[in-house]
Amino acid sequence: MSYMKLIKLLYFADREALLRWGSPITTDAYFSMGRGPVLSRVHDLITEGASPNEPHFWEEHIQPCGDHEVKLINDPSNGELSEIEEELLDEVFARHGHLSRWDIVEEAHKLPEWKDPQGSAVPMDIEDILRAGQKSPQDIEAISRELEAAEHVHALFASR
Repeated sequence: MSYMKLIKLLYFADREALLRWGSPITTDAYFSMGRGPVLSRVHDLITEGASPNEPHFWEEHIQPCGDHEVKLINDPSNGELSEIEEELLDEVFARHGHLSRWDIVEEAHKLPEWKDPQGSAVPMDIEDILRAGQKSPQDIEAISRELEAAEHVHALFASR
């Protein structure tokens, strides 16, 4: 699969999870890039690979093959995903998986939270995604607080 298509499908799934449940599937950061929004860490793993001091989970399961393509070489299992997250991934793939890499870029450019970074990469705020998804100001504030609290707890446990 084109890695650009994979990155967009994962963004669409994360975005939909955020809008439906107030929580994304990943804990990745979002960026606007020339060809649409991306999950920052996923983009880096695909284009640059894992750094030497990181676990090699990515390389054990996904490898580059050909011109801007990736392939699944081992089943990563879905132990980290809930059943509802798996269903959402299937739904997103059913909706967008048939599109070519360029058609999916065109779809990503239609998202209201995406802003053309003029040849750069610009961070995207979760609040902008929530506003684009027509969440109320109260919902946006509550979701933002919950996500910040979860990030804080994660940071506390990660440092131990």
